[in-house]
Amino acid sequence: MTGRTHKRLFVIGITIALLAGTSWGKERTWTDDSSAFTLVAELVEVRGDEVVLRRQNGKQVTVPLAKLSAKDRQFLTQRKEGDSSEAENPFNGRQSLPVPPAPPESPPGKPKLVDTIKKLMTREQVALGGPIVNSVGMVFVPIPPGEFLMGSPESELRYDDETQHEVKITKAFYLSVHEVTQQQYEQVMGENPSDFTALGDLKDYVSGIDTSQFPVENVSWNDAVEFCRKLSDEEGVEYRLPTEAEWEYACRAGTSTAYSSGSSSSQLDTIGWFGDNSGKTVIDSARIWDTDEDDYLTRLLDNSCRPHVVGRKAPNAWGLYDMHGNAFEWCQDWYAPYGNEKVTDPTGAASGSRRVLRGGAFDTLPLFVRAANRYFDQPVFRYLTFGFRLARTYPLSP
Repeated sequence: MTGRTHKRLFVIGITIALLAGTSWGKERTWTDDSSAFTLVAELVEVRGDEVVLRRQNGKQVTVPLAKLSAKDRQFLTQRKEGDSSEAENPFNGRQSLPVPPAPPESPPGKPKLVDTIKKLMTREQVALGGPIVNSVGMVFVPIPPGEFLMGSPESELRYDDETQHEVKITKAFYLSVHEVTQQQYEQVMGENPSDFTALGDLKDYVSGIDTSQFPVENVSWNDAVEFCRKLSDEEGVEYRLPTEAEWEYACRAGTSTAYSSGSSSSQLDTIGWFGDNSGKTVIDSARIWDTDEDDYLTRLLDNSCRPHVVGRKAPNAWGLYDMHGNAFEWCQDWYAPYGNEKVTDPTGAASGSRRVLRGGAFDTLPLFVRAANRYFDQPVFRYLTFGFRLARTYPLSP
């Protein structure tokens, strides 16, 4: 059973707990959650995380409980009245399905996002524990160790500083599921430097919009590091920026394509905010590919291109949102060219003049939001597209 199914059963188990003591012999039509099959059958037994059905010809069929349609699960819940004899009860006297233990560090009042993330986690992530929530409401998901090809193949439309090479990540770590928001930044730092606020320089672009859940922007690398230091001191655990290798590894989430959603920029809209979909109308990036950057930015602002509330697009396979677009994200590393040899837990150059940013932003072309794309700037520099997300040390401090 996958981690995703295991977590879905947590919710299903609670509703099914009321079902013991029902007459189960009536035939009905069953469907799965995608309506890929229909089956006329009677319910024989709920066995662990599976439902046993008896077809009209007497043969039995076993279907995962989590695969049943919402209508079928509602039917089971509504059948809580009736014959309570153990012989008729498909749970064989049990009062509920097995419920998985609560993940570590899931405090009372955890946001709904935690429940969503738990359903998305892979088996390897589940083995590391559940999502965690910190004191300012950031949700973190465990990232398992592994190996991947960092950079991009020569066949990909790319820049020449993306030499593909093998990377091994030996230590698990936690990564925040989306970028630090304006609200979270202000909670820790006591100020909000963002341009896209009701009081910012670009207030006309967000008039009437609650921007508190936008990614914080207009932050320098130094600002982001200071945020990590203050939050670490407050909570007594280590927060930091992810390394460039950790960032790309987490962004890819086991994929090797230009985007975690596929190779084509046409598949990008479902997972990221970028120049083509972040304004009032769609911008045809192909038509303005040969224009200079200033002209492109002018077109974007004329179109009211802006950041968006975090977590509104689809997550990648590891439960991470907005890895493509919305805001550039500062990484820990000094910028330097890659080598082509295999490396383990790389942390970038020992020194330099510019720090790495990853992920692209709401005002960039699809080319710049690819998993392998590298951007860099001086650590003191702030801009309306520069934000960050946090890594947290694993295992957690006691």
